[in-house]
Amino acid sequence: MSKQHTLSRLTLEPREHAGTTTAHALRAAGKVPGVVYGHGKSTSITIAAKDLTELLLSGNRAHVVTATIGGTTESVLLRKIDTDPISRKPLSVDFQRVTKDEAITASVPVVTVGTPLGVKDSGGVLDVSLRTLDIKGPASSIPDKLEVDVTGLDVHQHVTAGEVKLPKGFTLLTAPDTLVAGVEASRAEVAEEAAGGTPAPAAVPAEPAASAS
Repeated sequence: MSKQHTLSRLTLEPREHAGTTTAHALRAAGKVPGVVYGHGKSTSITIAAKDLTELLLSGNRAHVVTATIGGTTESVLLRKIDTDPISRKPLSVDFQRVTKDEAITASVPVVTVGTPLGVKDSGGVLDVSLRTLDIKGPASSIPDKLEVDVTGLDVHQHVTAGEVKLPKGFTLLTAPDTLVAGVEASRAEVAEEAAGGTPAPAAVPAEPAASAS
C-alpha cells in the first residue's frame, strides 16, 4: 500500500493575465491556472502542478487548507478541477474561500460497507444507484466519505438518502427519498419470474391412432 501524503498548506500565486495563450504557457511551465472565489471577491491564481497533485493524493482533498496568496493567508477549499479528456492532466482549478466554522455545501462520496444478506443467502445483486450525497455543514468537518451499511438488506430491500447517517452538524440536501443502494434479484431469477415462475412441462407425444381391423 502506498503511503498517504499529507498537505495542509498551499502556495497560490496571483496572476494578472488571462486567456488561452497564457494558460498554455503556464501549463508548459508546470503550473495550473485557477481562481479563488468567495466572500465577495474573486482572485485569479496559479498553483504548481506538483502541489496540486500532492493535494489530490493527500487526505486533505476535501478539507480546508491554509493558502498563501500573495501577501495574505486564507483558508480555502478545493472545489473543482477541469481535466483534459484524453491526458487527464488538470487544465484549471477552483478554490473557495471559507472560514472553518462556515456552513458550506459539499458532494460527498457514498461507500457501501458489508455484504448484503440478499446477496450472500439468496444470490441477489447489490445495485448502487447514487455515488454522492449533497450535504451542508461546517467547512472544517466535511467528511471524506459517507458509509452505508448494507449488511441487513435482503432481496428487494433498499436504503434511501434519508436513512444515511450524517456527521453531527450536517444536514442532507439530496431528496430524502432518493434511492442510494438496494439488492435486486439476479438476472436468472428475473427471467424465471417473467416466464411464469416455473418451466413449462415438456410436451407428451400423442398416442398413435389404432388401425382398423
